[in-house]
Amino acid sequence: MNAVRDANATMKHQDIDEVVDRLQQAYVDFRDPLVTEMTRTHRNPYQVLIATLLSLRTRDEQTRDAAKRLFALAPNPHHMVKLTAETIEKAIYPVGFYRVKAQRVLEVSQILLDRWGGDVPPDLDLLLELPGVGRKTANLVMTRGYDLPGICVDTHVHRISNRLGYVKTRTPDETEMVLRKKLPQKHWIIYNDLLVAFGQNLCGPISPWCSKCPIPQFCQRNGVKRSR
Repeated sequence: MNAVRDANATMKHQDIDEVVDRLQQAYVDFRDPLVTEMTRTHRNPYQVLIATLLSLRTRDEQTRDAAKRLFALAPNPHHMVKLTAETIEKAIYPVGFYRVKAQRVLEVSQILLDRWGGDVPPDLDLLLELPGVGRKTANLVMTRGYDLPGICVDTHVHRISNRLGYVKTRTPDETEMVLRKKLPQKHWIIYNDLLVAFGQNLCGPISPWCSKCPIPQFCQRNGVKRSR
């Protein structure tokens, strides 16, 4: 197994550059997270928003297929509000809470039409006013929908940032606030992509693949009780 950092050590400020660099090198072997994959060649803030709403408590594989089916029927809010909730339910099943999400998709789409003519506002505070939109979703729309600065913190980013010892926080929202102060802005957008892919492939919540880790010397292994 690769050597790991002493548990009492702390990550130095310059270490994060090396962590990001090494994760980028490892990233070529991982599949893009759903929203990153969607925006590789074309940015569509509306589809980023809706796909992220569908992804809550749902695996990427299910969300990827559901989003593809849904956007084939309605690629924008103008078309979406013409669908019935039942039609949307059938398109997005079996994502988690698909009935609730179908209603939410219609509600958000109508609000976008009523307030902004169908556009998605490139403003974090306005995005947070939309029903069902939390900081993770709003930041993902900013970064992947508009290529604007933001730090999207999901369960992978929160867990791994704490596992590394880069932050010491209790919730994803706390993690975002600390990262906004600590993480160099040049890494803001890519940080989510790298840690989500890393978390999905190697650094899982239970029994992570520490023997395959590309950054063992930077990790305090906080919370790791068993590894492979």
